[in-house]
Amino acid sequence: MAESPEISREAISAMRRSYGEAGITESTINPDPIAQFSLWLKEAAANSMIIEANAMVLSTLGQDGPSSRTVLLKDVDKNGFTFFTNYQSNKSRQINANPNVSLLFPWYPLERQVIVIGSATKIDSAESEQYFATRPWSSQIGALASSQSEVIDSRQVLEQRFKELAEKYPEGSVVPKPENWGGYLVKPSSIEFWQGRYSRLHDRLRF
Repeated sequence: MAESPEISREAISAMRRSYGEAGITESTINPDPIAQFSLWLKEAAANSMIIEANAMVLSTLGQDGPSSRTVLLKDVDKNGFTFFTNYQSNKSRQINANPNVSLLFPWYPLERQVIVIGSATKIDSAESEQYFATRPWSSQIGALASSQSEVIDSRQVLEQRFKELAEKYPEGSVVPKPENWGGYLVKPSSIEFWQGRYSRLHDRLRF
């Protein structure tokens, strides 16, 4: 008899684990939240169990409800957090209608997470051009080939489009940035640092 694909409540409950990392307090955390975030990001990047420390869950709100997806942080400074995407994607449409977003950085091996609440706005086109030029050639071609969030007949259609563009812009040539591709800056209204602690008495500090 085939094993049931369902998972029991007891099995889920058994996934519980204890936390034991050192805590955070107002006296030990940097009073500048961007500086503190940068410190934690560096520590996450140095942890071999975290594959992409700059991966973050971006949540937006559309007319049909909330949506979340993983994107990559590409810059952080005193102005906020920057990521890049297709401006015709669902996330961009939702941001254009409602710029209020949240970013979640889940660094599980360190028993940490950071939640950023803020407002997203498009960055200057020249800055997007500058970043696009630094991307790997294959990523540049992929951005040209992909009509993000649109239904296609098959993956073969996408791969054929990629092949055609790769022939048009061979590796080493200048690949033009798509007009519908660029960055967003999330200007934070709050940044919350969470550290797992024993007995579920977790530490949470919000700026």
